[in-house]
Amino acid sequence: MTVQTPTFLPLHAPVPEQVAFDRRELGAILTVYGRMVAAGEWRDYGISCLREVAVFSVFRRTAEVPLYRIEKRPKLRAKQGLYAVIAQDGQVLRRGHDLAQVLRVLERKLIRPVD
Repeated sequence: MTVQTPTFLPLHAPVPEQVAFDRRELGAILTVYGRMVAAGEWRDYGISCLREVAVFSVFRRTAEVPLYRIEKRPKLRAKQGLYAVIAQDGQVLRRGHDLAQVLRVLERKLIRPVD
């Protein structure tokens, strides 16, 4: 029988190798995505998990540039907000700490007058 001494973790946790959306965040994003697909507005999506940012990109067609990007940037948690919705032209439509509040800007795009 071998006895191993416990290893102590440093006070400052190491920086993760990549940022990713958790299950709750993906559930909220995919709920909005499903509504927009049902309305015929969106057709495809892509997810990128990078070192400093996780991006959920929404496409009207696969070969196009994304219509919207939903970004998660942990470094901005204490400043402007962890989440952001960015339009095709790079304009930040909404930024904040609560994902549900940030995604509301996309749900307003779904509401339009009926002819």
